Amino acid sequence: LKALMPLFNPVFDAFNRQQMTENRFHNDESSWKVFEHVEGKIGNKWWLWVSRSESVVFFQITPGRGADVPVEYFGNTQREKIILICDRFSAYKSLAKQLPYIILAFCWAHVRRDFLDAAKKYPELENWAFSWVDMIATLYHINNQRRKKFDPDLSLQQQTPSFNELHGQLVEKMDEMVEKRDASIKKYDPAGPNANLLSTVKHKILTSLENHWDGLSVFVTHPEVPMDNNAGENSIRNPVTGRKNFYGSGSVWSSRMAAMMFTIFQTLALWKINRNHWLRSYLAACGENYGRAPENLSSFLPWEMSEERRLVLARPPDTS
Repeated sequence: LKALMPLFNPVFDAFNRQQMTENRFHNDESSWKVFEHVEGKIGNKWWLWVSRSESVVFFQITPGRGADVPVEYFGNTQREKIILICDRFSAYKSLAKQLPYIILAFCWAHVRRDFLDAAKKYPELENWAFSWVDMIATLYHINNQRRKKFDPDLSLQQQTPSFNELHGQLVEKMDEMVEKRDASIKKYDPAGPNANLLSTVKHKILTSLENHWDGLSVFVTHPEVPMDNNAGENSIRNPVTGRKNFYGSGSVWSSRMAAMMFTIFQTLALWKINRNHWLRSYLAACGENYGRAPENLSSFLPWEMSEERRLVLARPPDTS
Protein backbone atom coordinates (compact mmCIF):
# COMPACT_ATOMS: atom_id res chain seq x y z
CA LEU A 1 0.00 0.00 0.00
CA LYS A 2 2.83 2.39 0.81
CA ALA A 3 4.32 1.76 -2.62
CA LEU A 4 1.00 2.78 -4.22
CA MET A 5 1.01 6.25 -2.66
CA PRO A 6 3.03 7.90 -5.47
CA LEU A 7 0.39 6.70 -7.95
CA PHE A 8 -2.44 8.44 -6.11
CA ASN A 9 -0.59 11.57 -5.01
CA PRO A 10 -1.11 13.40 -8.34
CA VAL A 11 -4.87 12.72 -8.20
CA PHE A 12 -5.03 13.86 -4.57
CA ASP A 13 -3.18 17.08 -5.48
CA ALA A 14 -5.47 17.68 -8.46
CA PHE A 15 -8.53 17.31 -6.21
CA ASN A 16 -7.02 19.86 -3.82
CA ARG A 17 -6.35 22.36 -6.64
CA GLN A 18 -9.89 21.98 -7.94
CA GLN A 19 -11.42 22.57 -4.52
CA MET A 20 -9.40 25.75 -4.06
CA THR A 21 -11.24 27.27 -7.04
CA GLU A 22 -14.62 26.93 -5.28
CA ASN A 23 -16.34 29.24 -2.82
CA ARG A 24 -18.71 27.20 -0.66
CA PHE A 25 -17.63 24.50 1.77
CA HIS A 26 -19.03 22.19 4.41
CA ASN A 27 -16.46 21.48 7.14
CA ASP A 28 -16.37 19.00 9.98
CA GLU A 29 -13.78 17.16 12.05
CA SER A 30 -13.55 14.10 14.29
CA SER A 31 -10.89 12.36 16.35
CA TRP A 32 -8.59 9.82 14.70
CA LYS A 33 -5.94 7.57 16.26
CA VAL A 34 -2.46 7.29 14.75
CA PHE A 35 -0.42 4.61 16.51
CA GLU A 36 3.07 5.94 15.85
CA HIS A 37 5.23 7.99 18.19
CA VAL A 38 5.95 11.44 16.77
CA GLU A 39 8.48 13.66 18.51
CA GLY A 40 6.74 16.53 20.23
CA LYS A 41 3.32 14.88 19.98
CA ILE A 42 1.77 13.57 23.21
CA GLY A 43 -0.50 10.57 22.80
CA ASN A 44 -1.95 9.04 19.63
CA LYS A 45 -5.07 11.20 19.27
CA TRP A 46 -5.05 12.93 15.88
CA TRP A 47 -7.88 14.57 13.92
CA LEU A 48 -9.70 13.81 10.71
CA TRP A 49 -10.91 16.94 8.87
CA VAL A 50 -13.28 17.06 5.91
CA SER A 51 -13.94 19.96 3.54
CA ARG A 52 -16.76 19.29 1.13
CA SER A 53 -17.35 21.65 -1.80
CA GLU A 54 -19.55 21.32 -4.87
CA SER A 55 -17.15 19.03 -6.74
CA VAL A 56 -14.67 17.63 -4.16
CA VAL A 57 -14.76 15.96 -0.74
CA PHE A 58 -11.30 16.54 0.70
CA PHE A 59 -9.87 14.87 3.83
CA GLN A 60 -6.85 15.58 6.00
CA ILE A 61 -5.54 13.77 9.07
CA THR A 62 -3.57 16.14 11.30
CA PRO A 63 -1.92 15.99 14.74
CA GLY A 64 -4.10 18.79 16.11
CA ARG A 65 -7.54 20.34 16.07
CA GLY A 66 -6.51 23.98 16.19
CA ALA A 67 -7.36 26.82 13.84
CA ASP A 68 -3.98 26.46 12.16
CA VAL A 69 -5.33 23.50 10.16
CA PRO A 70 -8.18 25.31 8.33
CA VAL A 71 -6.13 28.54 8.17
CA GLU A 72 -3.36 26.75 6.30
CA TYR A 73 -5.86 25.00 4.04
CA PHE A 74 -8.02 27.97 3.12
CA GLY A 75 -5.04 30.31 3.01
CA ASN A 76 -4.31 28.87 -0.44
CA THR A 77 -7.69 29.68 -1.95
CA GLN A 78 -8.11 31.47 -5.26
CA ARG A 79 -11.43 33.05 -4.25
CA GLU A 80 -12.15 36.48 -2.81
CA LYS A 81 -15.02 35.18 -0.64
CA ILE A 82 -15.68 31.78 0.87
CA ILE A 83 -18.81 30.69 2.74
CA LEU A 84 -18.02 27.94 5.22
CA ILE A 85 -20.96 25.95 6.61
CA CYS A 86 -19.87 24.55 9.97
CA ASP A 87 -20.70 24.07 13.63
CA ARG A 88 -19.77 26.57 16.34
CA PHE A 89 -16.33 25.09 17.05
CA SER A 90 -13.87 27.80 18.13
CA ALA A 91 -11.31 26.90 15.44
CA TYR A 92 -13.69 28.08 12.72
CA LYS A 93 -14.33 31.35 14.56
CA SER A 94 -10.58 31.89 14.79
CA LEU A 95 -10.28 31.04 11.08
CA ALA A 96 -12.78 33.76 10.16
CA LYS A 97 -10.88 36.31 12.25
CA GLN A 98 -7.57 35.46 10.60
CA LEU A 99 -8.89 35.23 7.03
CA PRO A 100 -11.42 38.05 6.49
CA TYR A 101 -12.76 36.55 3.25
CA ILE A 102 -14.20 33.61 5.21
CA ILE A 103 -17.92 33.92 6.04
CA LEU A 104 -19.16 31.41 8.60
CA ALA A 105 -22.66 29.97 8.12
CA PHE A 106 -23.52 28.21 11.35
CA CYS A 107 -25.58 25.03 11.45
CA TRP A 108 -29.23 25.25 12.55
CA ALA A 109 -29.30 21.52 13.29
CA HIS A 110 -26.87 22.17 16.16
CA VAL A 111 -29.10 24.95 17.50
CA ARG A 112 -32.08 22.61 17.33
CA ARG A 113 -30.03 20.04 19.24
CA ASP A 114 -29.44 22.57 22.04
CA PHE A 115 -33.18 22.71 22.70
CA LEU A 116 -33.68 18.95 22.34
CA ASP A 117 -30.83 18.24 24.77
CA ALA A 118 -32.37 20.63 27.28
CA ALA A 119 -35.75 18.89 26.99
CA LYS A 120 -34.11 15.50 27.49
CA LYS A 121 -32.07 16.58 30.50
CA TYR A 122 -34.78 18.72 32.11
CA PRO A 123 -38.29 17.32 31.43
CA GLU A 124 -39.77 20.49 32.94
CA LEU A 125 -38.41 22.40 29.94
CA GLU A 126 -39.98 20.12 27.34
CA ASN A 127 -42.84 22.44 26.31
CA TRP A 128 -40.53 25.46 26.23
CA ALA A 129 -37.86 23.65 24.22
CA PHE A 130 -40.30 22.19 21.70
CA SER A 131 -41.85 25.59 21.07
CA TRP A 132 -38.43 26.69 19.81
CA VAL A 133 -37.96 23.46 17.86
CA ASP A 134 -41.29 24.17 16.14
CA MET A 135 -40.12 27.67 15.21
CA ILE A 136 -36.93 26.23 13.72
CA ALA A 137 -39.02 23.69 11.78
CA THR A 138 -41.04 26.56 10.33
CA LEU A 139 -37.84 28.25 9.13
CA TYR A 140 -36.75 25.00 7.46
CA HIS A 141 -40.13 24.58 5.78
CA ILE A 142 -40.29 28.10 4.36
CA ASN A 143 -36.66 27.99 3.29
CA ASN A 144 -37.08 24.63 1.54
CA GLN A 145 -39.96 26.10 -0.46
CA ARG A 146 -37.96 29.26 -1.15
CA ARG A 147 -34.94 27.34 -2.46
CA LYS A 148 -37.14 25.55 -4.98
CA LYS A 149 -38.02 28.97 -6.44
CA PHE A 150 -34.45 30.29 -6.33
CA ASP A 151 -32.61 30.94 -9.60
CA PRO A 152 -28.85 30.91 -8.86
CA ASP A 153 -28.16 32.80 -12.08
CA LEU A 154 -30.08 35.83 -10.80
CA SER A 155 -29.32 38.19 -7.92
CA LEU A 156 -31.52 38.25 -4.84
CA GLN A 157 -33.23 41.38 -6.16
CA GLN A 158 -34.02 39.78 -9.54
CA GLN A 159 -35.87 36.70 -8.28
CA THR A 160 -39.47 35.84 -9.19
CA PRO A 161 -42.52 37.15 -7.26
CA SER A 162 -43.14 33.67 -5.84
CA PHE A 163 -39.59 33.61 -4.46
CA ASN A 164 -39.98 37.13 -3.08
CA GLU A 165 -43.16 36.17 -1.26
CA LEU A 166 -41.47 33.24 0.47
CA HIS A 167 -38.38 35.33 1.16
CA GLY A 168 -40.57 37.91 2.90
CA GLN A 169 -42.17 35.19 5.03
CA LEU A 170 -38.74 33.89 6.00
CA VAL A 171 -37.46 37.33 7.01
CA GLU A 172 -40.64 37.88 9.04
CA LYS A 173 -40.20 34.60 10.94
CA MET A 174 -36.54 35.37 11.60
CA ASP A 175 -37.50 38.79 12.99
CA GLU A 176 -40.14 37.19 15.21
CA MET A 177 -37.54 34.78 16.56
CA VAL A 178 -35.17 37.67 17.34
CA GLU A 179 -37.89 39.50 19.26
CA LYS A 180 -38.80 36.42 21.28
CA ARG A 181 -35.12 35.59 21.87
CA ASP A 182 -34.23 39.06 23.15
CA ALA A 183 -37.30 39.29 25.40
CA SER A 184 -36.58 35.84 26.82
CA ILE A 185 -32.91 36.65 27.51
CA LYS A 186 -34.05 39.56 29.68
CA LYS A 187 -36.74 37.47 31.33
CA TYR A 188 -34.38 34.62 32.22
CA ASP A 189 -31.47 36.78 33.38
CA PRO A 190 -29.48 34.55 35.81
CA ALA A 191 -28.73 37.66 37.87
CA GLY A 192 -32.42 38.51 38.19
CA PRO A 193 -34.57 38.06 41.32
CA ASN A 194 -36.37 34.97 39.96
CA ALA A 195 -33.31 33.16 38.69
CA ASN A 196 -33.08 29.39 39.14
CA LEU A 197 -31.45 26.44 37.43
CA LEU A 198 -34.03 26.17 34.65
CA SER A 199 -34.00 29.88 33.85
CA THR A 200 -30.18 29.74 33.72
CA VAL A 201 -30.35 26.87 31.21
CA LYS A 202 -32.77 28.83 29.04
CA HIS A 203 -30.63 31.95 29.25
CA LYS A 204 -27.48 30.06 28.20
CA ILE A 205 -29.13 28.53 25.12
CA LEU A 206 -30.71 31.79 24.01
CA THR A 207 -27.52 33.78 24.60
CA SER A 208 -25.68 31.33 22.35
CA LEU A 209 -28.41 31.84 19.74
CA GLU A 210 -27.87 35.60 19.97
CA ASN A 211 -24.07 35.35 19.81
CA HIS A 212 -24.16 33.21 16.68
CA TRP A 213 -27.04 34.99 14.95
CA ASP A 214 -24.97 36.58 12.18
CA GLY A 215 -23.69 33.17 11.10
CA LEU A 216 -27.13 31.62 11.47
CA SER A 217 -28.60 34.30 9.18
CA VAL A 218 -26.23 33.79 6.23
CA PHE A 219 -28.70 31.47 4.50
CA VAL A 220 -31.29 34.27 4.33
CA THR A 221 -29.23 36.51 2.03
CA HIS A 222 -27.52 33.55 0.35
CA PRO A 223 -30.34 31.14 -0.62
CA GLU A 224 -27.79 28.77 -2.18
CA VAL A 225 -26.43 28.09 1.32
CA PRO A 226 -28.22 25.30 3.25
CA MET A 227 -29.36 25.87 6.82
CA ASP A 228 -27.32 23.01 8.24
CA ASN A 229 -24.03 21.15 7.85
CA ASN A 230 -25.61 17.77 7.12
CA ALA A 231 -23.57 17.41 3.92
CA GLY A 232 -20.31 17.74 5.86
CA GLU A 233 -21.41 15.39 8.62
CA ASN A 234 -22.64 12.82 6.10
CA SER A 235 -19.28 12.94 4.31
CA ILE A 236 -17.31 12.14 7.46
CA ARG A 237 -19.71 9.44 8.67
CA ASN A 238 -18.21 6.48 6.76
CA PRO A 239 -14.61 7.13 7.93
CA VAL A 240 -15.84 7.59 11.51
CA THR A 241 -17.80 4.34 11.30
CA GLY A 242 -14.65 2.66 10.03
CA ARG A 243 -12.58 4.18 12.83
CA LYS A 244 -14.84 2.53 15.40
CA ASN A 245 -13.95 -0.83 13.86
CA PHE A 246 -10.25 -0.51 13.06
CA TYR A 247 -9.39 2.25 15.58
CA GLY A 248 -7.43 4.51 13.22
CA SER A 249 -4.07 4.22 11.47
CA GLY A 250 -0.98 2.27 12.42
CA SER A 251 1.47 4.89 11.19
CA VAL A 252 1.70 8.46 9.92
CA TRP A 253 2.13 7.36 6.29
CA SER A 254 -0.92 5.10 6.46
CA SER A 255 -3.01 7.95 7.92
CA ARG A 256 -2.03 10.04 4.88
CA MET A 257 -2.92 7.15 2.61
CA ALA A 258 -6.30 6.87 4.36
CA ALA A 259 -7.03 10.59 3.90
CA MET A 260 -5.97 10.32 0.26
CA MET A 261 -8.26 7.39 -0.49
CA PHE A 262 -11.17 8.84 1.52
CA THR A 263 -10.81 11.94 -0.66
CA ILE A 264 -10.69 10.07 -3.95
CA PHE A 265 -13.46 7.58 -3.22
CA GLN A 266 -15.91 10.06 -1.67
CA THR A 267 -15.35 12.56 -4.48
CA LEU A 268 -16.05 9.83 -7.03
CA ALA A 269 -19.21 8.95 -5.11
CA LEU A 270 -20.22 12.60 -5.22
CA TRP A 271 -20.06 12.39 -9.03
CA LYS A 272 -21.87 9.01 -9.01
CA ILE A 273 -18.83 7.25 -10.45
CA ASN A 274 -18.35 3.55 -9.64
CA ARG A 275 -15.22 3.50 -7.50
CA ASN A 276 -14.32 -0.07 -8.41
CA HIS A 277 -14.50 0.77 -12.11
CA TRP A 278 -12.50 3.99 -11.72
CA LEU A 279 -9.83 2.23 -9.65
CA ARG A 280 -9.42 -0.61 -12.16
CA SER A 281 -9.17 1.89 -15.03
CA TYR A 282 -6.72 4.12 -13.21
CA LEU A 283 -4.39 1.32 -12.09
CA ALA A 284 -4.47 -0.12 -15.61
CA ALA A 285 -3.39 3.30 -16.93
CA CYS A 286 -0.58 3.37 -14.35
CA GLY A 287 0.54 -0.07 -15.53
CA GLU A 288 0.56 1.09 -19.14
CA ASN A 289 2.72 4.04 -18.06
CA TYR A 290 5.39 1.71 -16.62
CA GLY A 291 4.15 1.84 -13.04
CA ARG A 292 3.76 5.62 -12.88
CA ALA A 293 0.75 7.90 -12.69
CA PRO A 294 -0.54 8.95 -16.16
CA GLU A 295 0.93 12.21 -17.44
CA ASN A 296 -2.55 13.46 -18.36
CA LEU A 297 -5.12 12.97 -15.59
CA SER A 298 -8.07 14.65 -17.32
CA SER A 299 -9.81 11.35 -18.10
CA PHE A 300 -9.74 10.49 -14.37
CA LEU A 301 -10.86 13.85 -12.94
CA PRO A 302 -14.69 13.96 -12.82
CA TRP A 303 -14.94 17.69 -13.63
CA GLU A 304 -12.65 17.35 -16.67
CA MET A 305 -13.76 14.06 -18.19
CA SER A 306 -16.49 14.01 -20.81
CA GLU A 307 -20.08 13.25 -19.94
CA GLU A 308 -19.81 10.07 -22.00
CA ARG A 309 -16.84 8.85 -19.96
CA ARG A 310 -18.63 9.68 -16.69
CA LEU A 311 -21.54 7.54 -17.79
CA VAL A 312 -19.19 4.70 -18.68
CA LEU A 313 -17.42 4.89 -15.30
CA ALA A 314 -20.76 5.09 -13.50
CA ARG A 315 -21.41 1.47 -14.48
CA PRO A 316 -19.77 -1.46 -12.73
CA PRO A 317 -16.63 -2.75 -14.48
CA ASP A 318 -16.91 -5.64 -16.90
CA THR A 319 -15.01 -8.43 -15.16
CA SER A 320 -15.99 -11.19 -17.57
